Amino acid sequence: MTNQEENILLGHGNGGRLMQRLISGLFMAHFDNEILREQSDASILNICGEEIAFTTDSFVVDPLFFPGGNIGKLAVCGTVNDLSVSGAEPLYLSVSFIIEEGFPIATLEKIVVSMAEEARRAGVLIVTGDTKVVNRGKCDKLFINTSGIGKIRKDRNGVVRYNDIMPGDKIILNGPVGDHGMAVMSARESFSFRSGVESDCASLNGLISNVLDSHSPVKIMRDPTRGGLATALNELASRIPFGIRLEENAIPVCNGVRALCELLGFDPLYIANEGKVILVTGEEESRQITETMKQHEQGRQACVIGEIVNDHPGRVVLQTMTGSTRILETLTSDQLPRIC
Repeated sequence: MTNQEENILLGHGNGGRLMQRLISGLFMAHFDNEILREQSDASILNICGEEIAFTTDSFVVDPLFFPGGNIGKLAVCGTVNDLSVSGAEPLYLSVSFIIEEGFPIATLEKIVVSMAEEARRAGVLIVTGDTKVVNRGKCDKLFINTSGIGKIRKDRNGVVRYNDIMPGDKIILNGPVGDHGMAVMSARESFSFRSGVESDCASLNGLISNVLDSHSPVKIMRDPTRGGLATALNELASRIPFGIRLEENAIPVCNGVRALCELLGFDPLYIANEGKVILVTGEEESRQITETMKQHEQGRQACVIGEIVNDHPGRVVLQTMTGSTRILETLTSDQLPRIC
């Protein structure tokens, strides 16, 4: 930590550079161990000869309800997806609530019902939890923490294989970026116009299971949540001795998201997603995987958006529609706080 960071800022929670510095300079310095050092979406643990994935996440979204979802659905989807991109079959969740005194029970029930419905859709069980109530003004209405356990199937081992990534490998995305962040923003600001943007919040274990069951090798999967597509790919680039080149005209962005971003001065490549997955695979396998994804509801718009290159190692470069290039850095300032 630097002298300029004596206090926690909102930017320390945005998934970008400040958060990475906080993790490496404080948490890793004190919690360091071989498992945590992987810094993956879920930790892979060996329990009595069986490999499982374990993850945890906290949700503080504002507002609690937004087009396409709410904090409860988001909590289930976020944890299911962290397990899924690690090559696990999600099985069990825990749920803990921190509730502000005076919060309406009817509103809490709506959130709990949506969690139960999403858990059923994802095929997971909520098996344990905890509830705390704090005085008025001591938390902002409702915070939720979820943890998840999933089983690593033997035929799915090796999904996280940084050492196998090589130039020419393709980067696949399952659909448009920026929907979640812009849906939350439009709900928060109560714009006088209707944007029509809805969150992409969804559990992706069915889509990912179809890809892995197709026996087309996947080298890496990541979910571009906080910090968006650009930050997730920068994290990947920092782990390999190669660069990443993206094609701007290949990256899908919905018209409503594009319009809102232009109006508000945001870059959709840095806006959070809650129903997107990035896959890295060989060039030949990429065609089969893309076609497999298109057969699933959550992958209808799957496409190749870029590739691994020998040039500019450790960097992500965007080939723009005008033919120029732009370096995509890790997110620094916080475009949209409290979006997950």
